[in-house]
Amino acid sequence: MGSRSVQLLAVLLVLGDKWLCSLVAAQKPSPCQCSRIAVQNRKNCGFPGITPETCFGMGCCFDSTVPNVPWCFHSLPKQEAEQCVMEVSARRNCGYPGISPQECASRKCCFSDTIVNVPWCFFPMSVEEHQGEPQSAAET
Repeated sequence: MGSRSVQLLAVLLVLGDKWLCSLVAAQKPSPCQCSRIAVQNRKNCGFPGITPETCFGMGCCFDSTVPNVPWCFHSLPKQEAEQCVMEVSARRNCGYPGISPQECASRKCCFSDTIVNVPWCFFPMSVEEHQGEPQSAAET
């Protein structure tokens, strides 16, 4: 590889790295995606001593208020509406087996068919259901 090729490759790597970092940073989870995870269900996404900025930069949640659990952890999946972001165990059935997304929406419910053996059409979670719960560092 010639000198020019190496220089061009270096420039592309630097620009690519900045572009990739900004892309990852844009994927910071919403407070809902972080605060609605039960503490015992946190899946580690970081390493000892990770900073909130590094954790968020990886698209993960950060909450250092609870000892002996991961502080940097994977978020819940993104949904169209924040009220639909919840752990699978929190889903309350709003439909019937085989319900279509359109029929589910007509009931003003959430629809997600990505996980088998759980309700695909489920009631949204209101903000009131989470009042009084501690806020995570991601919400501040």
